[in-house]
Amino acid sequence: MAKKRKSSGRAKGGAGLKGRVQCSRCGRLVPADKVKKFTKSVSSVEPQIARELRQSGAFIPVHKVTSYYCVSCAVHSGKVHIRDSRTRKSVMAR
Repeated sequence: MAKKRKSSGRAKGGAGLKGRVQCSRCGRLVPADKVKKFTKSVSSVEPQIARELRQSGAFIPVHKVTSYYCVSCAVHSGKVHIRDSRTRKSVMAR
């Protein structure tokens, strides 16, 4: 049977078994190298108040929140788009 992706959908390279991470949306356990990872900065202060504080010279702490999605949840939520075979192959040729 033909192989769809050269990497089998994973980013492990020559590394052995990777740990598993839980999907933020459905809770499925997915290998850490196969999961789609999204990081966003989150502030605990409301935007209007934060703007006023920044203008006065205050430092507003911002922490990063990382969410992990399995492939099916990433596609369903629109974080990742399905690409046709020509687009996949041209990216792999680079």
